Amino acid sequence: METNEFLGAGLSYRRELNDGIFSAPDRVDFLELLTDQYMDMPPHKEEEARFLGTQFPIVLHGVDLSIGTAGPIDKQYVEKMQQIAEWVKARWVSDHLCFTRTRDLNIGQLTPLVFNEEIASLTAANIAEVIRNFDCPFLVENISYYFTIPSSTLSEAEFITRVVRESGCWLLLDLANIQNNAINNHYDPFEFIDQIPLDRVIQIHLAGGYYHRGILLDTHSHPVPADVFDLLRYAVPQMPALRGVIIERDQNYPPFSDLLSELDETRSILETHWAPRHSGQRCDPRPEVERGSARALDAITI
Repeated sequence: METNEFLGAGLSYRRELNDGIFSAPDRVDFLELLTDQYMDMPPHKEEEARFLGTQFPIVLHGVDLSIGTAGPIDKQYVEKMQQIAEWVKARWVSDHLCFTRTRDLNIGQLTPLVFNEEIASLTAANIAEVIRNFDCPFLVENISYYFTIPSSTLSEAEFITRVVRESGCWLLLDLANIQNNAINNHYDPFEFIDQIPLDRVIQIHLAGGYYHRGILLDTHSHPVPADVFDLLRYAVPQMPALRGVIIERDQNYPPFSDLLSELDETRSILETHWAPRHSGQRCDPRPEVERGSARALDAITI
């Protein structure tokens, strides 16, 4: 792996969280930026990304690469990913193991793939092509899904394993998605974790959703459940390549102190269960701008 830097526990950056982040910068180890929010945007978005990259270590997370679409990879999209990665000196970049587009239609959501050998090989080939465009690691994330496509012949764990091994990519393991899928699709989340290549996990996502008509929804709108923290305790001792854990919150924002408490719990779990490799120190930010200066960010945004 190209980076040996352990980042710690961080947040997925949202403008609504900006003031809280800069009020307690020493308690947020790194930030995850949504790649698509910086594509084809006015100049102030580039300035925002560059500024955040001087304040915190940055990783990038995309939603519309559509890595499972049959056909050529969208090279223009990949070039935009590369550009943003250069702006922030991204430690790694990631997207979802799914498809969001066909050749002629943007579906507008993360759609599960058929779990079979043909689609696994197609997806692995697409990922291998993307990997060649980056000097940093490329990760794919397991998604939440509410049905299994009937023509699937592999389990999700078998499918993920095959894609990762064939492509040589790394994993962004979303433990909330595992918990959601286990509840909605009636399987044991701990057994699922045992079946996937944990040696390829660089990053973890934690989040919380809510039930609607008996279905657990992946909304990133509620606190991280105790069950998801239990999965973290179980999984991290088996992850030699782990470099960071991100808490996602996209709506229904709580007092920022609540998110800091979740970060503290995450660090406590890492220190207790991942002690052999946990550095106990956050990495130093780059020195271009004094850390914690929210005014500089305000000056470049509209």
